[in-house]
Amino acid sequence: MNSRRAWIVFAVSAFAYLVAVMQRSSLGVAAVQATDRFDITATALSSLAVVQLIVYAGLQVPVGVMLDRIGPKAIIVTGAALMVAGQVTLGLSTSLGVAIVGRILVGAGDAMTFICVIRLISAWFSGRTLPLLSQLIGTIGAIGQLLSAFPLSTALHAWGWTPTFLSAAGLGALALVLFTLVVTDSPVAGALLREPESWASSMRRLRGSLARPGTQLGFWIHFVSQSSLTVFALLWGFPFLSVGMGYGPTGAAALISLTVIFSAVAGPVLGILTARYPNRRSTLVLGLVTAMGIVWAAVLAWPGIPPLWLIIVLLVVISVGGPGSLIGFDTARRFNPARSHGSASGVVNVGGFTATFTIMFLVGAALDLIDRMHGGTGAPAELYSLESFRYAFLVQYLVVGIGVGFLLRARRRTRRLLLRDEGIEVDPLWVALLRTWRQRHS
Repeated sequence: MNSRRAWIVFAVSAFAYLVAVMQRSSLGVAAVQATDRFDITATALSSLAVVQLIVYAGLQVPVGVMLDRIGPKAIIVTGAALMVAGQVTLGLSTSLGVAIVGRILVGAGDAMTFICVIRLISAWFSGRTLPLLSQLIGTIGAIGQLLSAFPLSTALHAWGWTPTFLSAAGLGALALVLFTLVVTDSPVAGALLREPESWASSMRRLRGSLARPGTQLGFWIHFVSQSSLTVFALLWGFPFLSVGMGYGPTGAAALISLTVIFSAVAGPVLGILTARYPNRRSTLVLGLVTAMGIVWAAVLAWPGIPPLWLIIVLLVVISVGGPGSLIGFDTARRFNPARSHGSASGVVNVGGFTATFTIMFLVGAALDLIDRMHGGTGAPAELYSLESFRYAFLVQYLVVGIGVGFLLRARRRTRRLLLRDEGIEVDPLWVALLRTWRQRHS
């Protein structure tokens, strides 16, 4: 554990995840080009991204169960191969139907990567290093978004659609080869993390994990914290910035790339805070969600074009939600036995992407509706206008608001069980702060 060999495994695994995030995010910078290439509406464009995320979310629990049975390496290798095939299909596609097949393959392969990488790290590392590496993986994933936001965007405008996506597939093939040659499931080469169990036992373990309030709390933490950044980075941020705000492709790519820097700074800070205050994880997440809601309201209500500084503040705040969503995995891991961590992680990972594809589709539908109400032609300049985005982005409040309600409910149940089973009582934050103030002034 924590050996030199472990760090090599971590580096290759992190590279595989970085490439997976790049494949996942690649459609976002191509949103405007995809509208023209396939001659589609905003709703159809959102469907192209949504089907990828539905496949991703739908496979999380099955992948989690398989992870508990056979270990991570075989699943990650299969996922990398599927993503390569998906990007090749998308790169060669000239119709929406073929493009959808490509994104389904990318979504399926992507679904097999993150929770398997998290499990792999837990097999090779222990102690306080583990939560910090979990946050670091989130930061590395943000670098994958950077690759799609800037180099991939530049290649798209310089080389065109097909060469760009084939190049992305080539990078995925490199990750596939490196991972296959270097990584093993555990420090004992060729050994599985455990003996395979029956499917009946796996299903019982999954049902037990689903029933735990701690798993449910992790699900809703992931749901409310990740969606805003992911919707922005995967699809709607690029047309909003490039067309709606008028920054153009280069300016939009540069701004989206800033989210990587902000996430990289926020990740270690959140890792330290969650390690120091393990019983205040949900409170931290609620603070992040509140900040996102306030800044989004300022951007959408600003008279005229919002200033650049306010857009940067928005990017800062939603970027924290990326590493913030990883708190959901720590929460679920805290309340599940080690043998159920794969299933629990799969359940949690469904949360953020369920919120993401819901918001993503509703934004696209709202943009089309607004365009038709204004008598628009569906051209990108009209479809992606700033005024249309002002109304379309409001759907976030409905979806995230529902998630916050369920988060509070799951937190109450989790804290009751924590008091009953471990004798740990978590007071409301204001009570804890008042007690600390009194102690310091007594």
